[in-house]
Order: sequence, then structure tokens, then C-alpha cells
Amino acid sequence: MTTQELVADETFAVPAGVERLRRAAAALADRNLTPHIVDTVADARHLVRELLPRDKEIFTANGETLRLSGIAEDVNGSGEFRSVRKGLPDLAHDFQAQIRAGAAPDVVVGSVHAVTEDGLMLAASASGSQLASYAAGAGQAIWVVGSQKVVPDLDTALRRIRTYSLPREYERIRPQGFASFIGKILIIEREAFPGRGTVVLVREPIGF
Repeated sequence: MTTQELVADETFAVPAGVERLRRAAAALADRNLTPHIVDTVADARHLVRELLPRDKEIFTANGETLRLSGIAEDVNGSGEFRSVRKGLPDLAHDFQAQIRAGAAPDVVVGSVHAVTEDGLMLAASASGSQLASYAAGAGQAIWVVGSQKVVPDLDTALRRIRTYSLPREYERIRPQGFASFIGKILIIEREAFPGRGTVVLVREPIGF
């Protein structure tokens, strides 16, 4: 896909209906993940604050969902939590050290780009820096997912990433002088460890 073709398919911005969310939540539970359905972004923020430990190191994956919801600021700016990101400026000249710091935190909080009705979760990344903690590196993972990211199947999930998430991210970072691209895609099929993964599905749309 060239830069001229990066026009977002806005049909992927439409929130999922109640039944689709329920099917996705049930399927996530079948795949050894703990799902929650909440009505609003504010509800999701409140729930995540309740779920996060105060005595463990927490890494917030970069993304609009955590920024817009205020969750990133709660973790990194409130002083209430042990934030991995607060230590990253000390590693400003060592990108690999920054990646290692985020690869195996006690807890990772982030989002994904698509959840299928049968419980698959997909996260795309240019560098892949957050994917290690999502897959296995973090002892606990919490994903906050707007309902517009819930799609029927894997093919639609991949199409959503390429025709909606990528163009929106490209548009977001272009003023900073960067160009986004898909470097890696993680597909989470099942969680091996009970209680490790929590998915907060939000009826309100948020993020890309």
C-alpha cells in the first residue's frame, strides 16, 4: 500500500453491537482470557485503576487508547503506580535498552487493533517493541479495546489493520515528520497462564 492509498475505511470506526460484544467476550473467556464489558471510556479507566497493582512495575504501551482515556497519565504521571516509562529518559541514547525495559515488565497495559468474534486478538506495530510484553514478557497484561475494533473474523481483522488502523496512525504521526508502516503483527489465540490476560471491552469507541 502506497502513501497515496492510505485513506481510512471509516466503516471500521462504527461501534459493535451488543450481541457481537457478548460473543467476543464469551470467546475470549474460552481462550483463557478474562473479559470485562464496560459502557464508557471513563468506566474502563476506573476499572483499570482498580485492576493495576501498586507494588509492581507497569509499562504502558504507546497508543491513542491509553492516551485519550487518561490511563497512560494515571500510570505514568499520578505517582500512584510504579511506572517503567518514568525511567526511560535515563535510557534516551540507548534504543535497545528502552525496548528491553518494556519487553518484560511485571504488568503491561495497552490495546490491540482488532478482536474477532471468536476471540482472536491482533496487534500491529512498526518496530514490534510492545509485542514481546503482550505475548509473554509481562507477568500480567491488560488490554483496553474500543467496541469498534470487534470484527467478525480474522480476514476482517487483518483488513481493519491495513485499511483503517494504519492510515489513521500514518495521519497522526505525519506532522512529526515520520511515516508509519506495519512491521509486525501479533495474533493472540489463547493465553497459557490463567489470570494473566484481561481484556476490557468498551462500548464507546476509542483508539484506532
